[in-house]
Amino acid sequence: MAFLARSLLRKTHSSARASRALPYHQCRLQHDVHDPPRGNPPIAGRGPPGPPKEEAASLRDNGRPSSYLGTTRRLPEFNLNDKVVLVTGAARGLGLVQAEALLEAGATVYALDRLTEPSPDFYRVQKRAAEELGTTLHYRQIDVRDVPRLNEIVRNISESQGKLDGLIAAAGIQQETPALEYSPKDANTMFEVNITGVFMTAQAAAKEMIRWGNGGSIVMIASMSGTVANRGLICSAYNASKAGVIQLARNLAAEWGPHGIRVNTLSPGYIVTAMVEALFEQFPERKRDWPTQNMLGKLSKPEEYRGAGVFLISDASSFMTGSDLRIDGGHAAW
Repeated sequence: MAFLARSLLRKTHSSARASRALPYHQCRLQHDVHDPPRGNPPIAGRGPPGPPKEEAASLRDNGRPSSYLGTTRRLPEFNLNDKVVLVTGAARGLGLVQAEALLEAGATVYALDRLTEPSPDFYRVQKRAAEELGTTLHYRQIDVRDVPRLNEIVRNISESQGKLDGLIAAAGIQQETPALEYSPKDANTMFEVNITGVFMTAQAAAKEMIRWGNGGSIVMIASMSGTVANRGLICSAYNASKAGVIQLARNLAAEWGPHGIRVNTLSPGYIVTAMVEALFEQFPERKRDWPTQNMLGKLSKPEEYRGAGVFLISDASSFMTGSDLRIDGGHAAW
């Protein structure tokens, strides 16, 4: 009996030493398994979707999905199938590139622009949407300063689709003029398009999102010029307008968050477009100097912002609002 007691005692001490010798991460794991969750419970609300139901059928015994292709199964939070998104300034340039990216993610897209006729490239994207992507690209001619007509168009789109899920407000203008020479008319035109036009477009979209009660995502195209003054570029009114867009988005995010509407800005760096190429002919030194002003030593292309637009519109950014996503090659990080 004494031998048995000594044996049990040795086992007890051995177990205690083994417990004390456990690595920290194992002790932490054991503690977490038995402890109830701490902190506040999560707030119910709109979040990223779970994997599609059909994915369950493809799970192997090890719990990993079998190999497959297709946007409905890979990273479903980026999927925009059945989403209806407006893009202003989408007859050409950055706006059209954003529209094409949204189409590739599965969205139905309405391009709004002041041009009577969109660029030839628009029709290429429209054809591709119908024939390759299984979705549709529509065009509506509108100057964002015509607010009654703007509201009418947005309302009609919402009614025809039965909802409105997103907006990328990319319409904007630029004018390079010394501050001492800026006329009130030119300054007001800049602000009417770049701030008031963006504001009224967001307002029109938000009204429909609230009416349908499904929330949504609004993205405003700002600029790194809303954060920094551009060396060698004389554009005080433009920079002020883009700074206004960034601040506007923060305030709209605060007001519309309770409705499940997220509002963010996307701030590109220097983008090489047809208009910029023409500018380089007039100011060749800019083509040489601008790439040296960022950390990558190059200028960007419109296509380099495709993923950012899809990210901000989709549920991949479901916890992001009131933020500015600046993509400038490190220009403003020096």
